[in-house]
Amino acid sequence: MSFYSSVSSSPQSLSIFPKPFRSSKPYSPRISASADVPDFLSANWLESRRKKPFGPRLCFSAEEAVRNQLDALKYNDQPHHDYGVEVMYRFAGFDPFQRSTYFGRFFDLGQFERFRRIFHHSTYRVLLGHQEREILSSLHVNETLYKQRVWVRGTRPEEEEIFQFTMAQRVGGSWDGYWLTESVLHDGDTFSGGVAY
Repeated sequence: MSFYSSVSSSPQSLSIFPKPFRSSKPYSPRISASADVPDFLSANWLESRRKKPFGPRLCFSAEEAVRNQLDALKYNDQPHHDYGVEVMYRFAGFDPFQRSTYFGRFFDLGQFERFRRIFHHSTYRVLLGHQEREILSSLHVNETLYKQRVWVRGTRPEEEEIFQFTMAQRVGGSWDGYWLTESVLHDGDTFSGGVAY
């Protein structure tokens, strides 16, 4: 005798489906709201979402991305200390879990503090709060690679340096279409004396 025939032959002895609940009172759904329920979104949530930290934008061209980074470095300590370096870190296109040639030599730049210290090195500090700059040359190497050489005059007497920005446009992934900084190189041998980063 199969299971199906035993179930169908004696429904009183074996019930697979539960019987519906029967109550003497008619069912009426109650929905109540309490003023004690916390509001997880603050009153200015939408406004704070619009004030995202400044960094790469899909609408920026390669030239605009370089200009915005240099502007941030020019006003490095506004609105707070090393804000311009933070902007540079947001534009940086390196993997924080691997050593990078962002500054020419292989450095572990995964921690922001290490990245920040290199900008305070004698060669790169000219960028922080610089007085004047001039684009020496620009080149679209290909569709997704752009290079720009920039002369920068710092705040200290006779402080002048030339840097080359290499911007790469990402293809695919969450950064698809964004121009990110592949490297910022000094024209000379920057770290010949070493750097404690």
